[in-house]
Amino acid sequence: MKDIYPFRSFWMAGYECSDQLNHYGNRVDLLTETGHIAQLKEDYQRLLGMGIYTVREGIRWSHIETKPYEYDFSTVALMIDAARATGVQQIWDICHFGYPVDLSPLHPHFLMRFVDVCSAFATFYKNYCPGQQLIVTPINEVGFISWLGGDHASTTPYARGMGWNVKYALIRAYIQAIKAIKEIDPEAWIMTTEPIVNIVPALDATMEMVMQAKQDHDFQYQATDMLTGKICPELGGAPELIDYLGFNFYYNNQWVASDFSGLPWANLDPDPRWRGLSALFEEAYLRYGKPIVLTETSHPGEHRPNWIELIAKECVKTLKLGIPLKGICLYPIIDRPDWDHLHYWHHSGLWDADALNPHARNLYLPYAEAIEKAMTLVEPYL
Repeated sequence: MKDIYPFRSFWMAGYECSDQLNHYGNRVDLLTETGHIAQLKEDYQRLLGMGIYTVREGIRWSHIETKPYEYDFSTVALMIDAARATGVQQIWDICHFGYPVDLSPLHPHFLMRFVDVCSAFATFYKNYCPGQQLIVTPINEVGFISWLGGDHASTTPYARGMGWNVKYALIRAYIQAIKAIKEIDPEAWIMTTEPIVNIVPALDATMEMVMQAKQDHDFQYQATDMLTGKICPELGGAPELIDYLGFNFYYNNQWVASDFSGLPWANLDPDPRWRGLSALFEEAYLRYGKPIVLTETSHPGEHRPNWIELIAKECVKTLKLGIPLKGICLYPIIDRPDWDHLHYWHHSGLWDADALNPHARNLYLPYAEAIEKAMTLVEPYL
């Protein structure tokens, strides 16, 4: 049944659950900032009216590990209770960008601590939800957080020139965590979440620039290549560790390698280097042969309806190609502030809020109508 109807609904909703240290070294807890942790049941009930029954959530590692190797899952239990009460299915991030304050991926204890928190969560879930399917993303967007913390110095470990080291350490822990989770619950499903991007050469590129852009483009697959054992076999990666490949795709996921200028997606005269999501999905599917989920997508501001229309058309193309696309996750489903500047709200969700009313749930009607149309468009191909 997993490969036919793996999720309670094809359309999903994601709640921004980052608990990282931001660029300025301040802890950001977006489940609290957005009010979701205080409005769990109400937020889930809002989704039911949209026909959405599957959500992405996070346990907030920095919150539940009260001291090394000691855990308090009481808040996670409240989240599970809200899902039970409303019939919602949850997909769990263990580490959505945040680590306990005394840890970084380069710390000697990181591997042991991460495997232990994953084991503790799997054990808790097995006892608290007997017979219920466990779906886990151990670490969200390894490729992005390795760059942000290892090369851009904007989160833990605040380094430059260490991106590969951070990525290697995260994937080493990721692989061991999967094995620990599956030892506790052999039926648990593992879903990766990585950005899917398109990196292109400049229009007047030299052959060297073309080759560099190709290399940069292929770098996006490093984390998944490591997980599946294509590279770094010493880490113990293997294809069978992964059940679903999740890819996150936003309007700014395509750029020119040499100057990082973005490729426009909505111009009347489109850039020929822009690639549709279906083409990127096809590339990834041919590489790994695993079922795919669009685990994050959204657009800020007034162009939300246009973006979801484009996404729906590309997902129809994907399904027509015979690629096993198993879900589309609207992320974030409720508005969120910027990590580094909490006064600035992105207005990229279905429900808006702002700095003066951070826990508001103001439905953005044009987006709601566009989502309903997108659902209707995709439905015949499922």
